Amino acid sequence: MTDTDSTIALVTGARGGIGRALVARLKARGLRVAAVSRDAAGLADVDADARIGADVTTPEGAAAAMEACRAELGGAPAWLAHAVGSTLIAPLHRTKPDDAREILRVNLESSMWVLQAWIGALGGEPGAAVFASSVVARIGVANHEAIAAAKGGVEALARSAAATYAAKGVRVNAVAPGMTDTPLTAGMLRAPVMREGAAKQYPLGGVQTADEVAAVIDWLLSPAAARITGQVIPVDGGFTSIRPLVK
Repeated sequence: MTDTDSTIALVTGARGGIGRALVARLKARGLRVAAVSRDAAGLADVDADARIGADVTTPEGAAAAMEACRAELGGAPAWLAHAVGSTLIAPLHRTKPDDAREILRVNLESSMWVLQAWIGALGGEPGAAVFASSVVARIGVANHEAIAAAKGGVEALARSAAATYAAKGVRVNAVAPGMTDTPLTAGMLRAPVMREGAAKQYPLGGVQTADEVAAVIDWLLSPAAARITGQVIPVDGGFTSIRPLVK
């Protein structure tokens, strides 16, 4: 017997912009949502059914998040969105080893441990998961070597897991956002000249919102995407596939 519940979703990194927007979307379509962050107190204003404090960059923390979801909502989540992430903008020759290790820990290792814990919690039942990559893993962007390596690993992890667990009815996908207006990018976008410069790089123009990314994750976790697995969906205004029209 398994306690996997198709009415439960778990969102890690729920304190961030995309995570918060996704929790709201999942709740709006009737799911019960467990929101996870390292600091549960930071989730006080997130409208979730369970607010869980866990460091999912460790296997123990990831397992604890799943167990807390069971304890508070009565079952294991059939739906998973892993929105934990950090970034580092620096050329490799100026990247300190400890900084590179931290980027890999927060982005890649957390994805591996959360996926491992979730697969175990599913107990062979179907479900769907979405992980967060980045445009910098899909096209070379200067001064992003460490984060590109980490997010490239996330994409490879998602594809391999999709192949391993497809026969069980488990779907695993990723989204690769471009520049998104979130607390993580607030420092880069604060100056009007920086915002305008960033916006011009995207064929559709502008800087996308966290909710625009959350909408794609929500779709991937819905029955409408029942035939989608092993994919990385760029949410980037055309950044990785077409060039903006220069006027």
